[in-house]
Amino acid sequence: MGDLQVVGGIKKLNNQNYNTWATLMESYLQGQDLWEVVGGNEVKQPTDEATLKKWKVKTGKAMFAIKTTVEEEMLEHIKKAKTPNEAWDTFASLFSKKNNMRLQLLENELLSIAQRNMTINQYFTKVKSLCREISELDPAAAIAETRMKRIIIHGLRPEYRSFVTAVQGWPTQPSLIEFENLLADQEAIVKQMGEISLKGDEEALYIDKRKGRFKRRAGGGSKRDDDKIKSYHQEGSSQTGGVWRARGNGSQSNQKKKFEGKCYNCGKIGHMAKDCWSKKRSAEGNAATSNSERKSEDEWDAEASVAIEEEDLSLSVIMPGRIDYKNDWIVDSGCSNHMTGDEEKLQDMTKYKGSRVVVTANNSRLPIAHIGNTVLAPRYSPNKVTLQDVYHVLGMKKNLLSVSQLTSSGHYVLFGPQDVKVYQDLKITGTPTMEGRRLESVYVLSAESAYVDKTRKNETVDLWHARLGHVSYHKLKVMMNKAMLKGLPQLDVRVDTVCAGCQYGKAHQLPYEESKFRAKEPLELVHSDVFGPVKQPSISGMRYMVTFIDDFSRYVWVFFMKEKSDTFLKFKEFKETTEGEVGKKIHCLRTDNGGEYTSNEFSQYLRENKIRHQFTCANTPQQNGVAERKNRHLAEICRSMLHAKNVPGRFWAEGMKTAAHVINRLPQPKLGFISPFEKLWDMKPTVSHFRVFGSICYVFVPNHLRNKFDKKAIRCIFVGYDNQRKGWKCCDPTSGRCYTSRNVVFDEASSWWSPQKEELPDSKEIEERLQQKIDDQIAEIRPSQEDLDNGSSDDNTEQETTQSPWQTGIYQQPTTEAKYEGAEPATPQSHPRRSIRIRKPNPKYANAAMAKEENVKEPETFEEASQSSEWIKAMEEEIIALEQNQTWDLVPKPKDVKPISCKWVYKIKRRPDGSVERYKARLVARGFSQQYGLDYDETFSPVAKITTVRVLLALAASKGWILWQMDVKNAFLHGELDREIYMIQPIGFESKFHPDYVCKLRKALYGLKQAPRAWYGKIGEFLTHGGYSVAPADSSLFVKANGKKLAIVLVYVDDLIITGDDEEEIRRTRENLAVRFQMKELGQLKHFLGLEVTRTAEGIFLGQQKYAKDLLQKFGMLECKPISTPLEANAKLCGHEGKDLEDGTMYRQLVGSLIYLTLTRPDISYAVGVISRYMQNPKKPHLEAARRILRYVRGTMDYGLFYKKDQDCKIVGYCDADYAGDHDTRRSTTGYFFKIGSGTVSWCSKRQPTVSLSTTEAEYRAAAMAAQESTWLMQLMEDLHQPRDYKVSIYCDNRSAICLAENPVFHARTKHVEVHYHFIREKVLQEEIELLYVKTEDQVADLFTKSLGVDKFEKFRRQLNMVRRMEVGVEGEC
Repeated sequence: MGDLQVVGGIKKLNNQNYNTWATLMESYLQGQDLWEVVGGNEVKQPTDEATLKKWKVKTGKAMFAIKTTVEEEMLEHIKKAKTPNEAWDTFASLFSKKNNMRLQLLENELLSIAQRNMTINQYFTKVKSLCREISELDPAAAIAETRMKRIIIHGLRPEYRSFVTAVQGWPTQPSLIEFENLLADQEAIVKQMGEISLKGDEEALYIDKRKGRFKRRAGGGSKRDDDKIKSYHQEGSSQTGGVWRARGNGSQSNQKKKFEGKCYNCGKIGHMAKDCWSKKRSAEGNAATSNSERKSEDEWDAEASVAIEEEDLSLSVIMPGRIDYKNDWIVDSGCSNHMTGDEEKLQDMTKYKGSRVVVTANNSRLPIAHIGNTVLAPRYSPNKVTLQDVYHVLGMKKNLLSVSQLTSSGHYVLFGPQDVKVYQDLKITGTPTMEGRRLESVYVLSAESAYVDKTRKNETVDLWHARLGHVSYHKLKVMMNKAMLKGLPQLDVRVDTVCAGCQYGKAHQLPYEESKFRAKEPLELVHSDVFGPVKQPSISGMRYMVTFIDDFSRYVWVFFMKEKSDTFLKFKEFKETTEGEVGKKIHCLRTDNGGEYTSNEFSQYLRENKIRHQFTCANTPQQNGVAERKNRHLAEICRSMLHAKNVPGRFWAEGMKTAAHVINRLPQPKLGFISPFEKLWDMKPTVSHFRVFGSICYVFVPNHLRNKFDKKAIRCIFVGYDNQRKGWKCCDPTSGRCYTSRNVVFDEASSWWSPQKEELPDSKEIEERLQQKIDDQIAEIRPSQEDLDNGSSDDNTEQETTQSPWQTGIYQQPTTEAKYEGAEPATPQSHPRRSIRIRKPNPKYANAAMAKEENVKEPETFEEASQSSEWIKAMEEEIIALEQNQTWDLVPKPKDVKPISCKWVYKIKRRPDGSVERYKARLVARGFSQQYGLDYDETFSPVAKITTVRVLLALAASKGWILWQMDVKNAFLHGELDREIYMIQPIGFESKFHPDYVCKLRKALYGLKQAPRAWYGKIGEFLTHGGYSVAPADSSLFVKANGKKLAIVLVYVDDLIITGDDEEEIRRTRENLAVRFQMKELGQLKHFLGLEVTRTAEGIFLGQQKYAKDLLQKFGMLECKPISTPLEANAKLCGHEGKDLEDGTMYRQLVGSLIYLTLTRPDISYAVGVISRYMQNPKKPHLEAARRILRYVRGTMDYGLFYKKDQDCKIVGYCDADYAGDHDTRRSTTGYFFKIGSGTVSWCSKRQPTVSLSTTEAEYRAAAMAAQESTWLMQLMEDLHQPRDYKVSIYCDNRSAICLAENPVFHARTKHVEVHYHFIREKVLQEEIELLYVKTEDQVADLFTKSLGVDKFEKFRRQLNMVRRMEVGVEGEC
């Protein structure tokens, strides 16, 4: 398997397999549409630029495919090839030179080929392969099928010659394939007759012509007197085979000398074992023997059935196990019907008219001729049984009795160790060990239940194999035989047992040779390696693991990390704990050359602690073999444990930790079968507490955590051992909560995720009740630290007080519906606790309907949506719109085309007050399955900048423009496609007449990668044809000037804002849009992209009150106590201080939500920017800072930006910077904002990319960034035909920075400043910008660079023109 590559699974090209490689590669390249550039019509480079780009992509893919499927030594031949055609021709030319010698070798091999030990199929394949290769090397002398057949016949084994002769006499000769099939059938018959010898009645007596004596068979009688054999003939005997036949007179046999030795069979003296009358000891009781153990004729004589004459009895037959295939019936549990090949056995026969045939074990098909009845008279029983509906099968050699047909007629078939019995009625008093059921004509036994019951009571080898981390059976046998572990029972171990989990987890290549050096004491040499990244994070968010292995004892320590950069911290932790426990110092550390080990701080730490650091050579992981093998061993054990119980991958860290715990306690052959634990600590480990990882367990719930009739245990899975506590670690997969307890009952034979077993989750009731009480008292069943320090721990459970989600970072959003009246899910607030259970509104109040609408949920699937009439209506409206737009045509599915799928997406459109406006169902294509270059090219589509929206609002407020809003229905459906794309029909609306057809898309559809770009092209084309021009500053802004009047259209995907003072042009544009596209008139602008726009007599108010309220409610802070500032004054956060959060997901969600809130809230920009720096590894102080921002938002929910009427629309800015404010990187923070008229339109709070060496440099960089923003704003104002005949004033509180910008001399102390930061100097000299000085106490931009006190913060906030809604006459709730 090592030489199979990703490209089609093609074996790499070497000196032996060119023809095979070339055939497979040609097929692969044709399948990938790449052959044309290799050996087709596109091998030459095109001149057209559009075609050239695609040609280069295809040649690159083809060259990659060729180079990755050749061995390294072959790669040298094509290193200089520039195109795949050159590479292909190079190989063809190279191997054509070797063809003559290869051809001679192949012809010699073909002439001397013979079947020998090959099967017919193998022989034919070999000959055809040789002939095909010879024909390819010498096309002029290709080997025809007739010659190939003669070659095959010449080399066949002798037993086929008579059959071949018969076939050659046929009038019509079979083809080569038919000839192969005929010989294969003959081979099966020869094999059956050769390996199985059936002794029938016609063989009861035959004559040995070589020795002139007869052989005895069943039914005859003889009596031995010394060496004389006297024959007896039983007259009138009705026994089968009871007639003796002999050559000559048959009265007596030839005389021979008496044998005086001892018989090896019965032990008596006077005869040889071959003449012994006793039953052979090795006889199996049947007449079927294998040719590999052929017996002599004398041995067959000894096993023949014999008859003994008794004086007072008639002749009775003693049967030593021979089967009379002619008259006996074989009881067959796998046979579907009674059947026989003897027509004479049947009565009342009728001709079979059905179509069924009998298929035998060798896949032969035998026809059914008749069907009838027969009477069965067994030779061991006087009873007779009538069998109904017995098949007469032509060619059948045996009589088969179907168990299923017998039981269908009411009989019971009982198989015993020595016999089989059929009962009409049967009563059984015992308890069955296992039970099965009948499926069709066979009985199927599922041993799962019996196995589970048995393994719960009895300890087996397989059970201990799983408990001990899937240790090898050979090692397990040694441990059991030598009693190396306490608690390990003595069981009989079979070393050849196959474990599926081990096969999944331990398949590997041959190991490397190990170094013979061994440390003389603990920690003299420590090996280390990093494992990861793991694709799926663990339940704690870890993706890496670092191991440290003591060379002396091979004891392994494992630590888990979120990033590789944490390796240094983990090594420090390992060193401090291990050196204290072991009492030795680490002398040497051996690692690879990974960056996590070669950092300066790591090297410095090792030097300070006098630890020698050994590295491996580049690309030589064998030199770190101990760590590599240990990681592989851990991974194998972990995979075995996970796969054996179908445990999800998110438990990989728990599996690794458990594997390390187990491996450390297993005897190692390298240590003389002493465990690393015993080697290190000088004490034998115990494994009596070991349990199967991933098995189901039940954790006891203490009395004070449940009510009287609640469940007394929680169903969990076992996930490992606790090194600090004497208990088992268990996890509830449904909630993710882990417990450590000693009161655990295990069901080690069961699995939570087993596909054969139905999952039995705990009821929601007990989960919610436990969750509520755990929030009050206990998070995990563990002892408190105080109890541990006092040395007292409860034997039943170990407990620990709960932690708030604001301390752990783990928060599950509460459900909107409680399962029962008393259920109160936990909230992130810890003090005081308030119920957030959804209370049903009283229908007598007017807002009851609105409260009901707030609880409406958006369905996730079509099945959920189809239960609601509102969603069905919404989907029908969507389909009608698609049909009216002629979005697709139903066509038969083309060959070799995989259509993309589609799905329904449901969205509730709400008004600003939260009430439902409409139900929206959208059919979207699953564009992620599209391939670049095949069904899409460019995808970029511009959208309006949010700053542009604010500028437009400021201008509209100042000049009194009316803001109109329009929505394009199914906007993306108007885009034209330039590629053929096929999609499956939408679920729920498939065509009744052509359900197998697919949709050939004519227009773009939501979800397609090119849909946004196609729509932008369509709307842009429409507006430009209408006289609008695209603004250079923002591609989504379209402006039309008629004299001094303006009409402006701002496009954000399918939402349009139309404004200006040319009312006639605006009216005409709205009408034209409604005619060209399906538009929805939304009236004057009120709600845009989650922003609330309210117009008053004094101006326009812009806010996000509803979003802020939803954000607080989402994170359980709606009832929190407000605070005056978002950050504490002079607060300093660091990335390395504080305790890690258990899960950073909640923190990241919160920061992302706050970033969106900054669209209208510049007062929190700096605070949100600071906490966003720690998204990668948030800690508790960072979460507390984010919580403080929410408290500030709670008190300022109704704040927003206000743009006043009749203001001078000039741009004014402020810029500022702190100095080295980031304690982690010592970089400064840039802050600036710009106002148009009275309202703030643009702002920024951003950490600078490099470290500044002085306050002047930091302020100068900030001024440069502000200059860039002002330049863009001036360009935007020019696009909007606003006057720009003035300098933009930017206020700065650093005189040195102002002088540096105004002074054209390049000062020596500014040489290190990047050139692009001198952009502001150029703008100042061009008189586009003027830098003005402002006192520090009046520098409003301080709001964006540092945390301020309450008075200063509120002062600067007012200067940003941030006000409450009520202050400007806008109604709204607080």
